[in-house]
Amino acid sequence: MSVLSDLTAALADGRVDVIDLTAPLSNRTPILHLPPPFANTQGFALQEISNYDDRGPAWYWNNFSAGEHVGTHFDAPVHWISGRDGPDVSEVPPQHLIGPAVVIDKSKECAENPDFLLQVKDVQDWQQQHGVLPRDGWLLFRSGWDSRAHDQAAFLNANETGSHTPGVSVELAQWLANEAPVIGFGVETVGTDAGAAHTFEPAFPCHSFLLGARKYGLTQLANLSKLPTTGAVLIASPLPIVRGSGSPARVLALVAR
Repeated sequence: MSVLSDLTAALADGRVDVIDLTAPLSNRTPILHLPPPFANTQGFALQEISNYDDRGPAWYWNNFSAGEHVGTHFDAPVHWISGRDGPDVSEVPPQHLIGPAVVIDKSKECAENPDFLLQVKDVQDWQQQHGVLPRDGWLLFRSGWDSRAHDQAAFLNANETGSHTPGVSVELAQWLANEAPVIGFGVETVGTDAGAAHTFEPAFPCHSFLLGARKYGLTQLANLSKLPTTGAVLIASPLPIVRGSGSPARVLALVAR
């Protein structure tokens, strides 16, 4: 039996589960808010074309509008100034959209401290226990933040000092970009950087270093709690938008039962 035949058989008989890591996309999906004078993205919206009525008696369909970086979405290198000469989302090689994924779980720490920053030592300690990060794979950071995704205010967790959400340290962002064998980094929060990352040096280091290294980001993931620490295969499916800096994406994981 071929490898692909074995996979389809395993999917059919339940030996491999498909876990949806995508948050539902609607006009209630939380979106990033930047302070003035910066421009902000629009949220997701549907505009009905017809609904089994005189505009189209046998069919229902809609137009939709949304920013590229709304909901569960993919960051292409060109999204950030450090990656401005890199590929747009339509130019990302298809083989980069499927790969092994591992999960580092700091949900307890993030529940206690919403400004928690993942450090190089955290990842090195993880590797001591679980092995090296997968080459051309994904490191997924479980913070537990997807439990807030139904509520814009709770998801952004902002006060007069700004947003307070977990992320990565400057040192870890640089390490993931330049030393780690992974091709991308995924999070449950609104962006790959911490809420306070505008105060870091450099600002927004995960965007700056990873996208500058022609690696990728996945944000607003869901259901990371359903994944094993190692052994999952991630499938990311952004729209191939020409000149797109990113795209809403359906993100799935294959997990051996």
